[in-house]
Amino acid sequence: MPLSMTKIAYRSKSLDSLRNWVEAGPEAHMRTRYLPKRHEEMIGGSLYWIMDHTIVARCEILGFEQRPDGHWTIRLAPKLIRVEPRPKRAHQGWRYLAEEDAPRDLTDGEEPGDVMPGRLAGKLSKLGLI
Repeated sequence: MPLSMTKIAYRSKSLDSLRNWVEAGPEAHMRTRYLPKRHEEMIGGSLYWIMDHTIVARCEILGFEQRPDGHWTIRLAPKLIRVEPRPKRAHQGWRYLAEEDAPRDLTDGEEPGDVMPGRLAGKLSKLGLI
């Protein structure tokens, strides 16, 4: 059971711009300053993207490579997979995400609008309504 992580898609203005970046080449590369301590467990897991305080999509993690400048490259599969929107507070860097805590993938034909928006779900959850 591979480990996953969450990351804010801070340079992407929209889900379409994130998709264009991820699916532009044979694989997507994301730079990070530090190698995750549990990186070996993460190969085959996913990087879950956060936009507007909501987990919205994921990419499979293919591996990690050190760069000449001492930073690390996270190699991602060139496919963005939509997931059931789930509220997630903003954070700096990345955070681990266990498989049982990860949102499910949306099925073919299922739209994210069919699911309650993340911010609304978060607010209703704080009020104890869901």
